[in-house]
Order: sequence, then C-alpha cells, then structure tokens
Amino acid sequence: MALHDRDTVRHQFDDCVFADRDLTRPVHKYRFPQEGTLPRDAFQLVSDELMLDGNARQNLATFCQTWEEPELLALMALSINKNLIDQDEYPQTAEIERRCVHMMADLWNAPDAVNTVGTSAIGSSEACMLAGMAAKWRWRAKRRAAGKSADNPNMVCGPVQVVWHKFARYWDIEMREVPMSHGHYAMDPASMLERVDENTIMVVPTLGVTYTGAYEPVKDMSDALDRLQAETGLDIDIHVDGASGGFLAPFCAPDVAFDFRLPRVKSISASGHKFGLAPLGVGWVHVNYLGGDMPVFQINFSRPAGQIIASYYNFLRLGHEGYRRIHMASYDIGQYLAAEIVKAGPFELLCDSDPNTGIPTVTWRIREGEDPGYTLFDLADRLRGRGWQVPAYTLTGTASDIAVQRILVRLGVSRDMASLLLDDFRDAVAHFSRHPVTVSMTKEESGGFSHL
Repeated sequence: MALHDRDTVRHQFDDCVFADRDLTRPVHKYRFPQEGTLPRDAFQLVSDELMLDGNARQNLATFCQTWEEPELLALMALSINKNLIDQDEYPQTAEIERRCVHMMADLWNAPDAVNTVGTSAIGSSEACMLAGMAAKWRWRAKRRAAGKSADNPNMVCGPVQVVWHKFARYWDIEMREVPMSHGHYAMDPASMLERVDENTIMVVPTLGVTYTGAYEPVKDMSDALDRLQAETGLDIDIHVDGASGGFLAPFCAPDVAFDFRLPRVKSISASGHKFGLAPLGVGWVHVNYLGGDMPVFQINFSRPAGQIIASYYNFLRLGHEGYRRIHMASYDIGQYLAAEIVKAGPFELLCDSDPNTGIPTVTWRIREGEDPGYTLFDLADRLRGRGWQVPAYTLTGTASDIAVQRILVRLGVSRDMASLLLDDFRDAVAHFSRHPVTVSMTKEESGGFSHL
C-alpha cells in the first residue's frame, strides 16, 4: 500500500470549493475557455448562476409544469441518453410512444383509435405546425381534384398564441384572426363565418385562449359550419388548439364537446408539459384524416425520450380519476383566488376558473371608470419583489387599451401558496393606497413573461 506525505495532501483535507482556484478568479462568460476545470467546480459555478433565476413554483405566468414526482425524475434520468426517433435501437421506447398516442386517441374519442394517426412533438407549438401542415395538404388535394387553384390558402382563428402567426408565415398562409373588442375577447360562430371562404384550409378554435383562459365554443362553430355546408356546399375543417384544454376538459368537463365526437374536427393538438403534467418538452397531435401516406409524421429527428416516458408514467400512475382529481383541485384553488381578488380592490373578472368555460385561470382587469392610483403593471412589479410572477399585459384589437392580469393554477400551486400570494397581493394594494403612484410602470418596465 502506497504511503503519502501528509504535507502533500494536507490541502485536500481542509479544501473548500469556494477557496479553490477556479472560484476565486473571474470566469469567461462569452469566450470558449482554453482549459477545463474540475467537475465539482464547474457544477458549483453553474448552480450558483441558476440561483439568480426565479423560483419556478412562484411562476404563475407559465402554463408549463413546474413540479414533478421523484419517481418521474428518476425515469427521466434513465432515459437521458435515449433518442426517441431511433426506433431500431430503442424499440421499447418507441412502443411506449405508440401506447401514449393510442391513449390520447381514446381520450379524445377518435372514431378509430386502434388505427389512429398521431405523434408526440417537442411541444404544442410543433404539434400545431404539423396539424396545420396536414390541413393545408388536405385542402390543396381537394382543390386540385376539383380543378381549382390552390394558390391563396387562409386560416380563420380567434386571438391566438404566437405559434399560429409563425405557422402562417412559415407555410405562406393568410391569417384571418378575429380581433378582440370591448366585451368580446374570443372568436364566436358569427365572427368566424364572416371570414371563411373556399380558400380556408381550417378554422382554429382555442381551448383556453392565452389572453384570458376561456374556451372558444368548438361545438357551436362546428354546428355553424355544418349549416354553411348544407346551404352553400362549402366544407371547412376544424383544428382544435387544445394546448391547455385538451388535458383538462376530458377529465373536468366531459360534456364540453370539442374532440373527434364532432366529425368536422379533423385534428387536435395539446401540450403534454402543461396540464398533461409531464416535464418540459412534449406535445401531442392527432390527425383524423391526413390526406395521404406519410411514414413519419414529425419534423424533428433526434429527440430526447424522457418526456414521453414521463407521460406514460403519468397516464399509468394517475389514470382518468387521478387527472380529474388533480385538475379539479387546481380549479378549486383558482375559484378561491378569484373570490378573494375581487375583494381586494376595484377588480373585474374576465375568467374565474370555471371548468366548463375555461382552464384553471384567474384573469382580471381594473373596473372601467376606476382609477385606484396604480395600474396592473405596478401591481405586477410589486409582486415580483416577493418572487411572484403574475403578469400584466394588454389585450389586442380595439381592446388594446384594456390591461389585464392573470394567474395560472396548476399542480404544485397549493392552497397555502395561494394564501401566501393573496397576503402579498393585499399588501401590494395597501402599499399603493398609502403611496399613490405618480409615474406608473410601463408594460415593458414591469417585466414578467406573459406567454402570449
């Protein structure tokens, strides 16, 4: 056994990572380092920087999941080096993805769930791109079969998240977006019918409008398009953007018809890492009719498999009843917040966490005609001082003069957390009553990402 001079290794007994050479000198932030460093030092450097991020649990702006069970995190670690797309090397992972696709088809009442066309995606944004591309192909095939031009496709939607603006630009589609106006914050059948024509590749109702959280009435729009076809022969498909509601309505509002029970609904997309409860990086899309054979219905090639494994774990772990119980708890906490927020100041609710009309969201504005001496941007900034991200932002269209504020309630937001938030909310309102704002914060200055 080799002997070591104690003086040679003395520093190893007393050493502290913060006294090590690499942590007592500046680190290059924008130039590639010439030399490496010890694993523990690199870990400490990176983890120290991450401390400056906000607390994800207090981020009430995000729709995304911010809490996971330890068992799920362990499965993510087991899957970190699995490439989902390499089905030859990881056949069981591919089988698990297929099982999830069929489970989602069953959840959304696909008429032929055994032979469903669907896939996982990086998130609901990629899922939207895939569904929109399929809609364009179907429309183009029908137009060419009829000997008509396929040069000017358009889509009709309400106030949508930015992904649809990207889709319209990337795939050269005219977007006919129903603008918001005072008292009208979503697309309805009448505003939809004003915009559709023979070049409309799809109508896109949103199950959980990003600005307010409200569901757009999918069935009412489907019925209106049925009547339009009976009167004019015009046959227009629906894609449902179920980014949030697709994992909520089946469990908490099963009578809300938005899915493949409506024959006019040809595709549905949803985000698995929102109310699907998986870690960031997974979405789902189902296309009832693709319009041609396509062996791989995805954009990406190399993809991590962990989020798919995590989704499968959640499906098995929770089942229908588990999802219902978790999401109803979020709705209940949202209703508690809604009831208390309107008591705290001159606030009017736009969304009150009702499972039949929207996602578990509380959205409010300052009542028209009221001037409490502060704005919602001031409130948002004040709450950030306590770590809460409760975004304030303006609506669109002719309602762009209306500022609103929004709380997203999801798994990990407990009743106790809601009470702590309300305490800080009331304190912020009281602060501004004692110290009226002379120059209010602007939307840009108040910070906070609103996920619009």
